[in-house]
Amino acid sequence: MPKPSKPLRLTPLGIVLAPLATLSLVFGGIVLVISFSKTIDIVEPKLLFIAGALVYAATIFLLSRHGFNNVHELEELSETDTLSKLPNRRALHNDLETFSLGDEEVAVALIDLDRFKQVNDHYGHAIGDRLIQECAGMLQEICGDEARCYRLGGDEFAVAMAGRVSGTILEGMCRTLLEQLQAPVPVGKYDICVGASIGLARSTAGRRLPSSEMLRRSDVAMSVSKRDGKMRCTWFNESFDQRREAVRELEDELRAGLTKGEYEVHYQPLVAADSGSNGARIVAVEALLRWNREDGRKVGPHVFIPVAEDSGIINPIGLWVLRKAMTDGCRWKDITLSVNISAAQLRNPEFPIKLGEILEDTGFPPDQLELEVTETCLVLDPVVAERSLDVIRKFGVRISLDDFGTGYASIGFLRQFRFEKLKLDRSLVVQAGEDEGSRAMMLSSIAVARALKMGVTAEGVETTEQADMVRLAGADQIQGWLYYKAMPASDIDTLIEAQVRAESSAGDFDEPARAARTGTNGDA
Repeated sequence: MPKPSKPLRLTPLGIVLAPLATLSLVFGGIVLVISFSKTIDIVEPKLLFIAGALVYAATIFLLSRHGFNNVHELEELSETDTLSKLPNRRALHNDLETFSLGDEEVAVALIDLDRFKQVNDHYGHAIGDRLIQECAGMLQEICGDEARCYRLGGDEFAVAMAGRVSGTILEGMCRTLLEQLQAPVPVGKYDICVGASIGLARSTAGRRLPSSEMLRRSDVAMSVSKRDGKMRCTWFNESFDQRREAVRELEDELRAGLTKGEYEVHYQPLVAADSGSNGARIVAVEALLRWNREDGRKVGPHVFIPVAEDSGIINPIGLWVLRKAMTDGCRWKDITLSVNISAAQLRNPEFPIKLGEILEDTGFPPDQLELEVTETCLVLDPVVAERSLDVIRKFGVRISLDDFGTGYASIGFLRQFRFEKLKLDRSLVVQAGEDEGSRAMMLSSIAVARALKMGVTAEGVETTEQADMVRLAGADQIQGWLYYKAMPASDIDTLIEAQVRAESSAGDFDEPARAARTGTNGDA
């Protein structure tokens, strides 16, 4: 069977020349027929040629004008975003190159909408498209005739302008946009909350930058705005590139560390709140990742965990931690094992499957496993998070909300995700011991948890006064340096064995607890 022929596609120039060439052939044929035919009686051949030439010229003029108009319209369409009707990325590059031909400063702002994916997931893509159109209109109104707006695709916009103080003016426009986005954007019957993260870059006559470099710099600055809390605008700084290079090197080292076996899991015990500080009964342990680099340089989890999350390396590292922790935890009978799960892991659709495989391989009891998630994990993509948590719960695994008191979780939020435990953040515990307002907040948080049938753990307890306070407030478990610091699995073995012996003989557990508090059983 012969292959179907491809349709003929003309370039903009071909669209103009094709009808002209066809017309020329037709008129040429007519002239040849008239000139060489002896059967046609022509009274005035010269007049006929003159008339034909005039008609030909007029036709050529009309066709050319129409053709070039069509070409102009096609070029405009190729530089226009169909949804927002704003100029697109191609137009932005052309404009930046044109602006750079002059002697004035050129500035560009890259604008990325915050939480736009959640809008599409919650309201649907039709509402998302209308939100894009509303934001485009808002941006055009702010910029007026001073600057030109663009839509680069998805939820990305840009603004560019040239002038003596273009950077200052552009920054002012960006801050006006952020102020307007503080209020919900009306889209039909919905009032949608959406923010923006903005990065700015400039090019001067003394140091001209190509359009691609200006966009790269503004994109880097925009990423910094997102990392630093969103709803802000940031100018590109040369140090950003240095930091990106350092982060890239750290990413490579994190990958190599997994291959070389540089990681270790330490465990911090949690004690029952109904046991005193001199007889703390361990009921759970929290797994904490440590990185023992070959070069001996110390890098804390607060530094390398965010890098691992942003790069996606947290997925294989997180699975390694789960497998290692469950393998160790099989030795500690009736002790709950808590493991932290990052937002990147929760968004990974394969994570629940991998978790099930590890549970099966290690034989760890699912009802003794507790996964700790933060509010950020859930807010970033609540639909996917809720779906993953539902699958995980079917294994029998419990879910705990970590760092409660640092975010904006509402009662509706707590009911939606149905946590089995609430962990009060250290900052809430410390502040509750300092002022009545914070103490009332802690008490109300525990009351809400009780009403929703959640357990409560108080984190970061370092003094006897704090322990007494959270115990009287109704906490079930206490975690903090007052009792134990994080330690290797071998030290947990020792503590659990001593606890089992003490419970069996109804003896005193003071001595191993005191040893752990003084640091002889492990490090910090």
